[in-house]
Amino acid sequence: MPRLLFGILAMAAIVVASNILVQHRLGPWLTWGAITYPLAFLVTDVMNRLHGAAMARRVVLAGFATGVLCSLVGTQIQGEFGPVVTLRVAIASGSAFLVAQLVDIAVFDRIRGGRWWSAPLASSVAGSALDTALFFSIAFSSALTVIHPAEDVSWANEVLPLVGLGPDVPLWVSLALADWMVKLALALIALAPFRLITDRLSPGTA
Repeated sequence: MPRLLFGILAMAAIVVASNILVQHRLGPWLTWGAITYPLAFLVTDVMNRLHGAAMARRVVLAGFATGVLCSLVGTQIQGEFGPVVTLRVAIASGSAFLVAQLVDIAVFDRIRGGRWWSAPLASSVAGSALDTALFFSIAFSSALTVIHPAEDVSWANEVLPLVGLGPDVPLWVSLALADWMVKLALALIALAPFRLITDRLSPGTA
């Protein structure tokens, strides 16, 4: 129970921090939330390795509940251009988090018997790709305006060179690509703390 509580608190802290930091830009393509959010995959994978898929899913559901609460609070806070969290962003955030984390758990569980790094790396790569694709398309794609027709996402669909260098694409595609590249980098970096934590808490199982 103490370890489950630790996992829940760690996931909740990451979700809350990411919801706050996503409002602060880090260069033209990223926000600070892109740095903290991928740590959610680390928490999920550590819980999965130490306690199995069922307990990891409980931690994810706690994180999902925290994210929904943050979104509800955000929709009531007015910023310069309206609510800090819009309906589409709230739907995108919750859907992407839940689906991506559950896929992460499923992939990890499927290959958990391989080399120590294979399960956390493969599951984080798969989960982060799905998370990025779901979040940015649901939140900003002009093809999905049916979700909330009154919400203006024209700014995200301005056609610009991909991350300032490539072919012309909607802005949200550049934002998604930059976000995914950060997730990939952090998936590799997170292997070190994953091994350290799992070795320390359960020697010989990682």
